[in-house]
Amino acid sequence: MASPLSHYLLLQVPEEATPEQLRQAFRRLSKRFHPDTTSLPAVEAEQAFQRLQHAYGVLSDPEARRRYDAELRLARLTAVSAARAAAAAPSGVPAPPGPQVPSVRRALSGGEWLALLLLALALVFSLVLGVGLALVRGAAFSTWPSWLPPT
Repeated sequence: MASPLSHYLLLQVPEEATPEQLRQAFRRLSKRFHPDTTSLPAVEAEQAFQRLQHAYGVLSDPEARRRYDAELRLARLTAVSAARAAAAAPSGVPAPPGPQVPSVRRALSGGEWLALLLLALALVFSLVLGVGLALVRGAAFSTWPSWLPPT
């Protein structure tokens, strides 16, 4: 189901509409709202036609449509999360500010794995360097604690 201000509702098509269905809906509605062919006041017709053109422009571009659909899904998740938080919160206690988006576990990206590998290599290198310097200087690796009496 689309949100009240969604481009899909504006074009009167389902969210699964094909590019051909979008084009047909745009042509049908543009005849109704074009400032030259409508009986609406000029300012109102122009605004409605511009909204229609914008909606069709977003939905006819596959990449822009993918981003728009992702924004719609996020808005729905935020609304559901806010409704759950409001229902779960005791009366008189305000909900925390900001949208409550549920956490999502995901796999680490290649860049994150590389950063972890470099961090591990830096740790190993610093340990090897520290032990090597101690050996070169002749430092003792094991000393008896001063607070413990010798046996």
